[in-house]
Amino acid sequence: MWRDESVTWQVAHRPLGGILDLLAEVDAVHGLHYVLMHGVFQAWDGGLWALRLPSVAATALAAAGVAAVGHRLVGERAALAAGCVYALLPPVQMYAQEGRSYALVAAAVVWATYLMLRERWAAYTTVLLIGCWLHEFAALALLAHACTGRRSRAWRRSAATVVLLLLPLAVVSARQAHQQLGWLGRPSWQDWAAYAVVGAASLLLARGAPKDLVRVALPLALLPPGLLMAVSLVNPWYVDRYVLYALAGPALLAGARLAAARRWTAWLTAAALLVPIGVWSAWLRTPESRKDDALAVAAAVRERARPGDAVVFMPSRRREWLLSSPQVYDGLRDVALHASPAASHSLQGTELPPERIRAALLASPRVIALMDPADQPLDPYPREAAKRQVLAGRFDLCSVTGTRGARVAVYARPGGCASP
Repeated sequence: MWRDESVTWQVAHRPLGGILDLLAEVDAVHGLHYVLMHGVFQAWDGGLWALRLPSVAATALAAAGVAAVGHRLVGERAALAAGCVYALLPPVQMYAQEGRSYALVAAAVVWATYLMLRERWAAYTTVLLIGCWLHEFAALALLAHACTGRRSRAWRRSAATVVLLLLPLAVVSARQAHQQLGWLGRPSWQDWAAYAVVGAASLLLARGAPKDLVRVALPLALLPPGLLMAVSLVNPWYVDRYVLYALAGPALLAGARLAAARRWTAWLTAAALLVPIGVWSAWLRTPESRKDDALAVAAAVRERARPGDAVVFMPSRRREWLLSSPQVYDGLRDVALHASPAASHSLQGTELPPERIRAALLASPRVIALMDPADQPLDPYPREAAKRQVLAGRFDLCSVTGTRGARVAVYARPGGCASP
């Protein structure tokens, strides 16, 4: 469970009223997903299984939707190949095993695409609107759908309805954009390179493909991520998972190409690709594929903490590492905390002023500090500087334990490291 999944876990375990209070302040863009997961945990509080099962089911549903679109536009063989290609794509597999909204958004967009082709406009509007309320960047799929449906008055009405009913979420999330997306920078060269590779592959696969398929698949592959990256040159909003559904486009084109190829060529291509995909897939199922491991941090704290120990988070947003392990967190004194996440209607709570943090640390004989890896930049804020100064100047460092994406340090007052 990495830090984003930990957010889902702890927010979804709040009372429904508490979730709504939070969404008025932050994370409104994920609000529908938090409410959905609240219902899941109310029905079955099954830990990581319950956290990730909706994403697994959604990915299976999205793969079936890709196959349904392929069947509608090309035929049975292309449908089977396209659905399998989509399911095997490493980014799809990554978010299939993550307790966030992105797999559900992809399923909604893919099935909305199928419903558009069937001209089921009421169902199309409903499904796409659900996808947009799960994450508002699903609305970028309308640009791709316009390439097929713009001449239809019914599609234009559906698109206008989706935009109109999405406006309340857009207004609220726009007010929260600075704290929601403030951590993002402009797209990196790796982002542009990945987009270029996927775009070039999609264009090559589109050559000779049925025109109806190209009109659906190519805009889906190119327009949502391309526009979001272009906008991010001015307002940095791009993260690849925000437009995960765009991968349905190249999967559809690849399925059509495999279906049209000679049988032995298709089998050789599949065999050649399965080796690197298999290696990548296996890596995606290790803790090393995520930025950090909140459960490993909690386990390290559990092993080292003693009754009455203080805990401090450096920076404060790393409180997320323990919020999803209340059996560990509740046994420690969070000496910098002013108001809990639930009480402050925030994700990680609010902290005391620097002078009160300093006094609380000095009154603690032993402190467990949860820190970023050593190569990460230090926050310059006064509260964070106070924590570092007190621990460095008035405490001995007893031990440092590294886990994936984190360090767990034990500090004690001079001469206290060796005490039982």
